[in-house]
Amino acid sequence: MRIRTAAPLALAAATALAGSLLVVAPASAAAHQGGLHLGKIQYDSPGKDTRSNTSLNAEWVDIHNNGKSKLQLKGYKLKDNTGYTYTFGSYTIGAGKTVKVHTGRGKNTSSNVYWNRGSYVWNNTADKARLIKPNGKLQDSCSWTKSSKGTKNCH
Repeated sequence: MRIRTAAPLALAAATALAGSLLVVAPASAAAHQGGLHLGKIQYDSPGKDTRSNTSLNAEWVDIHNNGKSKLQLKGYKLKDNTGYTYTFGSYTIGAGKTVKVHTGRGKNTSSNVYWNRGSYVWNNTADKARLIKPNGKLQDSCSWTKSSKGTKNCH
């Protein structure tokens, strides 16, 4: 009789423990990446690829500072799979702010910088953006395939 009484109690305890673990796991898995990271990428500019400056600037990468202090990005690099590289000059990104790196030409502002290229960088069918620290270490990366439909939310 003790075995019958103990089994339901053990089963109830195991179920309660498993239930509490399930509640904790999704919350930690869904956490937003902290610090400096790639955000949204528009790798296929809308419309026809005309190589106009407007079309080139519709191809961009958001870099977000989710940290609590501003960061100097001088020497940080943004690279694709073929080795095209944008290197930040002296540029400070504020805490909680985003900078958009456009492929085409333009005047840099506090929230937009320009690669000044005359051709597209990001491959529409598949590619990988890499944010690299000045010391050469990978800070973040984000890849996509054609199924992403021109835009990729990295985090």
